[in-house]
Amino acid sequence: MGGTAARVLVVEDSEAIRAAVLAGLTGAGYEATGREDGRALEQDLAAFRPDLVVLDVMLPGRDGFALLDVVRRRSDAGVVMLTARDGVDDRLRGLHGGADDYVVKPFALAELLARVTAVLRRMGRTPTAVGVGDLIVDAAAGTVVRGGVPVELTATELRLLDYLAAQRGRVVSKGQILTRVWGYTDYDPNLVEVHISALRRKLGEPRLLHTVRGLGYVLRAEPDAAP
Repeated sequence: MGGTAARVLVVEDSEAIRAAVLAGLTGAGYEATGREDGRALEQDLAAFRPDLVVLDVMLPGRDGFALLDVVRRRSDAGVVMLTARDGVDDRLRGLHGGADDYVVKPFALAELLARVTAVLRRMGRTPTAVGVGDLIVDAAAGTVVRGGVPVELTATELRLLDYLAAQRGRVVSKGQILTRVWGYTDYDPNLVEVHISALRRKLGEPRLLHTVRGLGYVLRAEPDAAP
């Protein structure tokens, strides 16, 4: 699907849960929208054209199982169901009805995001390119473009930038970077600093790669967290 963000529709009647899930999805790079019930599901499927629907079972009006049937009849979107009921019968009913996965409340947001990503990956709908401001990183294609201009990076710089782009908006420590990019935790942390500096020079201004004092680094199209 190239650089287009996958679209996720969240149908959840709890405003707090819905807001948290939407924030998590948006932070993970998805285009997400939410509804408190499924009254307009048919219209949403046609207008928003979601790649995946996060669907609560216990909803006012039509419940999640009824809405699952609507999704399966009108769309090829993936479905991850949410429920406070953890009975095996409910899980089997959802899965037999065509749900791709099932998450029981209370759940960790990271777990839900991982399930969503896994379903989209199986469907071939995860983007290969990640955008941060005017920067586009496509590690699979081996390309980096800033403001429409290609940026030449070494293989290690590309791995580092790809990791930072995948974690965009989140602060990552030198230890995390060493583990994910180099595969070790006992390398000299100066190794990270040297490559971060090189990336900053090549990416140019305005700065996208920021230092958060005492914590690590973050890739985002915002000002530095500290002067």
